[in-house]
Amino acid sequence: MGVVIDGLLWFTVISVAIMAGVYFTFSTFVMRSLDEIAAPAGMLAMQSINRVILKSIFLPIFFASSLAAAALVVLTLLEPSVPGAGWALLGSGLYVLGMFVVTVAGNVPLNNRLEATDAKGPDGEAMWATYLARWTLWNHLRTLACTVSLVLLILAISARF
Repeated sequence: MGVVIDGLLWFTVISVAIMAGVYFTFSTFVMRSLDEIAAPAGMLAMQSINRVILKSIFLPIFFASSLAAAALVVLTLLEPSVPGAGWALLGSGLYVLGMFVVTVAGNVPLNNRLEATDAKGPDGEAMWATYLARWTLWNHLRTLACTVSLVLLILAISARF
């Protein structure tokens, strides 16, 4: 069981770091850059990003990291005495809630609404303003959750070696 947990921890740490970087990028400059572009160009660009990201390596990493973190939650609950189990449970649980659940409940519905809105239509500008505020707030939460999860998972690895 130790080898399985070690492998899951390492995979989860690497994939969480990748996801943290993606979300950090959007929180720190991508969304602000899109906001500075004259309407409706920013909205059109985000609609394109949302379409392209679904066909990129992002989606497999998104799901694989979520599954690995969920598996760590289960394994650490089954084996709470293994070194680093507490850190792994906290880090992976936070990741599942703060990244996966936030994405599914917050960001994806907004992405769907954005996609359904004609950027050049009468509702485009209002939708874009609403989207920017809400989506970015959810993304900040994902960035924070991923970053804290990463630290906790690194502590779990540290405790094992």
